[in-house]
Amino acid sequence: MAAPGTDGNNRARLRIGTRGSPLALAQAHETQGRLIAAHPDLAAPGAIEICVIKTTGDKVQDRPLSEIGGKGLFTKEIEDALLDGAIDLAVHSMKDVPTQLPDGLEISCLLEREDARDVLISSTGTSIATLPQGAVVGSASLRRAAQIKAQRPDLAIVPLRGNVETRIAKVQRGDAVATLLALAGLKRLGKQAAASAILSIEEILPAVAQGAIGIETRRGDARVAALLAPLNHAPTASRVAAERACLEVLEGSCRTPIAAYAEIAGSNLHLRALLALPDGSVVHRHEGNAPVGEAGRLGAEIGRRLKDQAGPDFLR
Repeated sequence: MAAPGTDGNNRARLRIGTRGSPLALAQAHETQGRLIAAHPDLAAPGAIEICVIKTTGDKVQDRPLSEIGGKGLFTKEIEDALLDGAIDLAVHSMKDVPTQLPDGLEISCLLEREDARDVLISSTGTSIATLPQGAVVGSASLRRAAQIKAQRPDLAIVPLRGNVETRIAKVQRGDAVATLLALAGLKRLGKQAAASAILSIEEILPAVAQGAIGIETRRGDARVAALLAPLNHAPTASRVAAERACLEVLEGSCRTPIAAYAEIAGSNLHLRALLALPDGSVVHRHEGNAPVGEAGRLGAEIGRRLKDQAGPDFLR
């Protein structure tokens, strides 16, 4: 019998689907490295192939994501390739993955989460509070924009899209005084020195599953599941499960500012979440605790409480 991850001739064949941005490729190579560490046979030349797939979110760069509409803007084409058998697994930033997956697919592995906090990139300030009066802040994220405006209504938010390097360059050339980026992405690219300040969870609550790399596979693919099993990080899986359960109840889309962040201390999981209007004029917050094994239940409960607090018309 062939070993897991090999064909009948004991030649390993594993095709990883990913977007083509520098960050996405860094995450794919990180996954490849972890697979090789767990299964040394996969170090053989050609054993693992990284397949770049362009998504709708990559193709449309002239509009904010909220204007493009729909879900799965950075995942659908990769999922189609997975369903078609063109790739064996897909590596995603979990914050981009809709709560409802296509039939036949599952998130079968979560790598250990990187730091989920946001950072400020600015030449003039070291916090949101110290940015100049009326300063222009570039961000295509409604979550970030709503939280910034809630603290500093005087700031002007303008769309700023592109990969990490592009957004940093736009601030450096003066398109905006500042922007916010995920610390996890900067660290994976070795660019954390570009951060003017790391923003606390209290200052800017992260996106659901920010900093987590999820690996999507075909349901029932025992060969790939066996290869990925040693890579799964259970605490990350519990934290992400709580945050995504909250998001699912809120039925969030790219048009709804939603944030959630779970932490584990011992056997206890703490989840905080928020739901806001895009202009930051109204921000609803809720938090709670539960045993780690009840992560999904806690997330759904926090989501329902936020929904009740906001009222039936808030998410329309």
